[in-house]
Amino acid sequence: MPMPLTDYLPTALVDLYEVHSYHHAAEVLATGCPKEFSELIGALSRFRITTADILAKGGNESQIPKRLASLLRPMRWFETRIRGDLVVTVETHTDDGKEATETRIDNFMDGHKVDFVKNRVAFDLEWNSKDQTFDRDLYAFRAFHEAGVISAAVLLTRSADLNEVFKELGIMPKYGASTTWMGKLLYRVKAGRNGGCPVLVLGITQKLIEDWPQ
Repeated sequence: MPMPLTDYLPTALVDLYEVHSYHHAAEVLATGCPKEFSELIGALSRFRITTADILAKGGNESQIPKRLASLLRPMRWFETRIRGDLVVTVETHTDDGKEATETRIDNFMDGHKVDFVKNRVAFDLEWNSKDQTFDRDLYAFRAFHEAGVISAAVLLTRSADLNEVFKELGIMPKYGASTTWMGKLLYRVKAGRNGGCPVLVLGITQKLIEDWPQ
């Protein structure tokens, strides 16, 4: 039976966010990368948004990602890209012995980028992009993990809990069904688009809005 999330995450954080852990991500992060995980937990515990942020234009370039970046970058969480070549060795066993040939594929792995990486932990935020952006994120996590660069990843997006706020503010069309929110993310993770990479999924809820009645 899986351990409760509160065995690895502070109760206060679980109360603020919608939380889903895949491939034992919370356990992997808490036990394998405790320093980096502690930094993330600290930043996410301090992270808040306002109704002005929600109303502002800009999508994923709005004030909300900038607020999170201001918490993480001073602790040296930086955008990271990986690339790599592939060398394939073909061994043929003949009557005369073994013959080997090599084929090199340059840039076999290229262009995979994550917004925030520190040591063996990756973190990304999708506030209001096209929902296909999740595929890019999950495939990037998978590539980083399969290359042995990270142990686990954390992906933050909007919880469906915010839809009530959007409706009351009269801006629901801005945050439509085809943008990045929890409903567009979970089925992608359940389908395994992150491969074997453990992913901790977090959803921003109303409790993180400083000037919204709780």
